[in-house]
Amino acid sequence: MAYIGASPTTSAFVTDTFNGNGSTVAFTMSVAPANTTSIIVAVSGVLQDPSTYSVSGTTLTFSAAPPSGTGNISVRFLGIPASGVTSTAYRTQTEFTATAGQTTFSVPSYTVGFIDVYRNGVLLGSADFTATNGTTVVLTNPASLSDLVETVSFYVSSVLNAIPATNGAVTSAYLLDASVTQAKLAAGVAGNGPAFSAYQGTSQTLTSGIYTKIALNTERFDTNNNFDSTTNYRFTPTVAGYYQINYEVYAATTSTITSFVGALYKNGSLYEYGVITVLNGNQAFSNSTLVSMNGSTDYLELYISVTGTGTLTAASASGATNFMSGCLVRTA
Repeated sequence: MAYIGASPTTSAFVTDTFNGNGSTVAFTMSVAPANTTSIIVAVSGVLQDPSTYSVSGTTLTFSAAPPSGTGNISVRFLGIPASGVTSTAYRTQTEFTATAGQTTFSVPSYTVGFIDVYRNGVLLGSADFTATNGTTVVLTNPASLSDLVETVSFYVSSVLNAIPATNGAVTSAYLLDASVTQAKLAAGVAGNGPAFSAYQGTSQTLTSGIYTKIALNTERFDTNNNFDSTTNYRFTPTVAGYYQINYEVYAATTSTITSFVGALYKNGSLYEYGVITVLNGNQAFSNSTLVSMNGSTDYLELYISVTGTGTLTAASASGATNFMSGCLVRTA
């Protein structure tokens, strides 16, 4: 698609990169942006809301110090202040007073196909002149003495690397920092981070005296496919941040199960025990807690330890008593 103006001279947004150290909040940029919305700021690959930083001249100041990391702070300029602006003629008009029998007229440089020719005020058709070399116009019929010949030419170029104006067009392919992924953009801008809910949908045999992982094999929902309900029964988020986690463990105390404990495990180790409550004379362990997850290898599982032997009874979605659910509440 053609556009009027000078051809582009660059193909990527101006970008600054800084190293965080966990204490510095102010960084000096190479260009002074107009305001906070004129730049895209990412920390450790996570897009930052403009309310979390300010700009004054070339100084970028965060409300909280970014974590330590080499090149983990990226500032991409959506537009930079204009400098050295010069006048450019996008429409050039030239008039000639013809001599008797004149056919060739030298005109300023033009793009072939983007020039209009008038003779005594009448617009000529394409068959009435030839304009194929960018510098001259040749009339098909010679001009008469003192004919007024006028040319109007246009400066034309084209954009080859514009991002399409379609939903989902902005992907990591258009970003210098490919770590800013669609998932992180969604989590940082729209709040659409990972969320899940899973419960134990089939009966499970328990062994006395050991911690047994509860087979949370039935999902109510799993927005980012981060919960494994078929093999490991664990939640492994793809976005680093702080997650609100809810869980409950319930096993009826019988003659064969005299007591039990429910617990949340992180990365294969005990993270915390649930809070004991009593339901119809039977104990239940439940809790709602906030867990920091690194978004790559951290994972959570639900465990139970019983005294005696017995079975965890299968539950339905509406009556699940052994379950875990969670969602991202803030990116790291």
